[in-house]
Amino acid sequence: MNVSLFVWLLTVAALCALVAVDFLIGRKPHDVSVREAGTWTVVWVVLACLFGLGVFLFGGGGPTGEFFAGYITEKSLSVDNLFVFVLIMGKFAVPSQYQQRVLMVGVLVALVLRALFIAAGAAIISTFSWVFYLFGAFLIWTAWKLIQDAKKGGHEEEFEENKLLKAVEKRFGVADRYHGTKLWIEQNGKRVMTPMLVVMLAIGSTDVLFALDSIPAIYGLTEDPYIVFTANAFALMGLRQLYFLIGGLLKKLVHLGYGLSVVLGFIGVKLVLHALHESGVHVPEIGIPFSLGFIVLVLIVTTVTSLRASARQERQEREGREGRPEGTARDGSTV
Repeated sequence: MNVSLFVWLLTVAALCALVAVDFLIGRKPHDVSVREAGTWTVVWVVLACLFGLGVFLFGGGGPTGEFFAGYITEKSLSVDNLFVFVLIMGKFAVPSQYQQRVLMVGVLVALVLRALFIAAGAAIISTFSWVFYLFGAFLIWTAWKLIQDAKKGGHEEEFEENKLLKAVEKRFGVADRYHGTKLWIEQNGKRVMTPMLVVMLAIGSTDVLFALDSIPAIYGLTEDPYIVFTANAFALMGLRQLYFLIGGLLKKLVHLGYGLSVVLGFIGVKLVLHALHESGVHVPEIGIPFSLGFIVLVLIVTTVTSLRASARQERQEREGREGRPEGTARDGSTV
């Protein structure tokens, strides 16, 4: 798409306005109900679809397919990121009424980081076309790592603080408890961080790692920075509400790692084929319609098989409990 500076500024202004509205609605700490989360999740999806319709009216079918393929891919990767968010919330024992504030700041940090990565990616691609080989190889390697993690049982059971976060905590000190939504307090005559600021830094630092696979993935679907940015923005901006909506369902998506590994591996192969084509090698290229259909199919199959596997496991556990004599533990010992 040939996007003018005015359209860029108008888009950024509109997204900032949406973020401001979202912040004003959730500015008061409270427990987010499933109804509230569901309503706003639908709102963000509808807004993304309306934006996609606008892309179709002004850019045609090609950019529209790229936008929706990128949006669905980034949304799927964001769902995988929610697993880590759950671990972080548990690690720092964030009170439920403050969790939405933490996620809101985390999403804002992610948006800024993604914008920087997107700009850097666009500059690198325009200068070095061979970078597609690196992007493709990195995605294929990431897909392999996801498969290995899925075989081991998915995500780690506990979040481990990175060295940077530990260094910041040691340098400034951390209060022993939460003080509402305050980020800094005076304690024993010294200005120290609150656990609220620490957990925000934890989510913000993990956002950097999330961008390392999501940005190459979407550049495998489109080289248009405008599409890359808007697809990322709409995928991230509903992430906070999605956290509260499907938080209880995350543990049921037992095959999500396998599905995402297939998607990232597919995009990695697509990038390598594109790089070979750009180098003058006569190889087939994978079009956006096929990519969009493949990604949607993989995610649907992954979701269905995950829910079936979870339901089967729950049924077996329930039957096992019902079949044990009263006062007998699962291993057969007396309790």
